[in-house]
Amino acid sequence: MEPVLIICFIFSFFISLFIIPSWIHRAKKSGLFGKDINKSYDTNVAEVGGIPVLTGFIAGILMYVALRTFYFSDASFSLELMALVACILIAAIVGFVDDVLGWKIGLRQREKPILTLLAALPIMVVNAGHSIIYLPFLGNVDFGLVYPLVFVPIAIIGASNAYNMLAGLNGLEAGMGMIILTALGLKAFMTNQGWVAMICLVMLFALLPFYFFNHFPAKIFPGDTLTYALGALIACVAIFGNLERMALILFIPYFIEFILKARTKFKGQSYGIPQKNGNLLSPSRISSLTHVALIFTKKERSAVYLLYLFEIALAGLVLLI
Repeated sequence: MEPVLIICFIFSFFISLFIIPSWIHRAKKSGLFGKDINKSYDTNVAEVGGIPVLTGFIAGILMYVALRTFYFSDASFSLELMALVACILIAAIVGFVDDVLGWKIGLRQREKPILTLLAALPIMVVNAGHSIIYLPFLGNVDFGLVYPLVFVPIAIIGASNAYNMLAGLNGLEAGMGMIILTALGLKAFMTNQGWVAMICLVMLFALLPFYFFNHFPAKIFPGDTLTYALGALIACVAIFGNLERMALILFIPYFIEFILKARTKFKGQSYGIPQKNGNLLSPSRISSLTHVALIFTKKERSAVYLLYLFEIALAGLVLLI
């Protein structure tokens, strides 16, 4: 990876860092704030924090395209990157609509997969990814058009919606995204796919300043705007880098979350029961991995760290195999 491309990381980081404090102030002034349900005291936290993060990410990606085009005279992967930007923006719009309508009267469960299908279209039409996939006992299988027309939309719809389920604790969504993207970026770099690693790093640097404001006690929430976009981005990275099997392992917590939520017909929430002494207890009916973590920790911050450790263990496993 060329040293000059570090400019993309710096650009993404500072754009995000510059916008976030202003967004917190303006969001609260405009009524885009909510109560932190996991706290026993009243606190107003700015919502829709995905906007500044995505602004930083897209700025970094466009900087990368500009450097490749004008500095290196190389426009390769520009089509895929523009399709990526379109995919992320559409996923973010779906999340933004859900954020604005509110979690009580937001999009219906059946509407979300349909709308996130639109996010998959840019990746489908550029025929991104590798149609040849290794299957146990069968070896390499070429799925042809089935890959872009079936596997790609399933991956993006599934990842964007699943990533939105495991949420609700301060710093959880941003931290899990940083761990997953770091692992995928390292694997892409190890397999000489520098441009895929670049995508991961640009988002990682956009998330870093957001995490500073989002970790316990949070001053800003990511909202569905960020969670849908992050899930779609992870799916795109897996598709571009032929890292589907690795992404499936990294998404084990989200598969577990899906099963737990399905037990409640997707009506269960990930929040705990706040106590005046600062503890956060798990509800009697377990409907989220956050509840499982709270059983062992009884603290919001500790529960988040426990889930981080779970994800880090999975990341270490896939990088070593």
